[in-house]
Amino acid sequence: MLTRKQYLQQLIDGKDLNLIKVITGVRRAGKSTLLLQYKDYLLSQNILEEDIIYMNFESSAWYDINDYRDLYNAIKEKIKNNNKKYILLDEVQNVTKWEKAVNSLLVDINSDIYITGSNAYLLSSELTTLLAGRILTIKVYPFSFKEYIDISKSLEDESIYDKFEKYLKYGGMPMLTNMKDNEDLIINYLSDLKEVVLKKDVISRNNIKDIVFLDNLIKYMASTIGCLTTPYNIAEFMKKNGSSITNETVDAYLKMLENAYLIYRVPRYELKGMQLLKTQGKYYFIDNGIKNIITGISTYDSGSSYENLIYIELLRRGYEVYVGQYNNIEIDFIAIKPNERIYYQVSRSIMDEKVEEREKKSLLAINDNYRKVILTMDNKNKQIEGIEVINIIEFLLQ
Repeated sequence: MLTRKQYLQQLIDGKDLNLIKVITGVRRAGKSTLLLQYKDYLLSQNILEEDIIYMNFESSAWYDINDYRDLYNAIKEKIKNNNKKYILLDEVQNVTKWEKAVNSLLVDINSDIYITGSNAYLLSSELTTLLAGRILTIKVYPFSFKEYIDISKSLEDESIYDKFEKYLKYGGMPMLTNMKDNEDLIINYLSDLKEVVLKKDVISRNNIKDIVFLDNLIKYMASTIGCLTTPYNIAEFMKKNGSSITNETVDAYLKMLENAYLIYRVPRYELKGMQLLKTQGKYYFIDNGIKNIITGISTYDSGSSYENLIYIELLRRGYEVYVGQYNNIEIDFIAIKPNERIYYQVSRSIMDEKVEEREKKSLLAINDNYRKVILTMDNKNKQIEGIEVINIIEFLLQ
């Protein structure tokens, strides 16, 4: 089992701070495993087992906990001494109004509380009202390529390029590393994962009736990755294919998919006016494997796959990410941290002079001194008029 040091360290750094540690991310990205790894860490620090209260609300052991009162009482019953309690609640959104119990536990008990959940409702519920300023969020993503390499070191006969091709094709969901390249098994797993996310975190949670439209929408989104669009544009396309859906409904469905961490909307940022643009944006999927299972596994080696992969990697590294706009020129990504800004163009290859000129033109149009990078599968790293050209695999392993 791979120890996800980056996330584990965030939990360790947050230990005993008077904050609710909220671990979020798409289903099966590794949140439960991370929470158990943190439990092991607590035990290694001589915290008594009886002072660690762990509950996984997808287990039948806790089916009788229906609401916040049941949750509060069940935890209170487990307290046998005055020691500080480390309360670990996995998939807590399955408990009705759970945030009331968490708030009461924080007030009534000497405790350090950690919760996980598979949708953004976890952070848009009453929790943010009850505990304003007292939440530490840890966002968990599928395996990075570096993590994928670390856990597949036993396959020494494979080149780094072979491993990357599999990662590009199947994505980085942790369970896949146990499937030994069995494509039928992998495809079945990814198909099941997509259905589970849709059924539990989209359809059931939002009481969706038009399942056919939801299915058509997600297929459309997977086929148009990296394209600027709006709910209105999507609704117009659907109308041409026989749907009578409105752009307001499209917008609502897209937000539901975002809340399930299945897709991410990337807004446009106008560099000249230094402002976010409300119209148009791009959408990306949480994982290439899920995207490819929707569009067809055979389509994995496409420009959209590389762009999708880089977008999620930038999020994983803690950047705020935008689509850049400068006059009529588009920049694939602007990656921003408080003291850092990097412009990225992503292209499978720039060996063709016309392609190189196109990618270079977008970056050279920006008149500032921030880093400008073209990411490509070409093997030779170089500089072009101050622009860094970096191989995608090398970038992912940095």
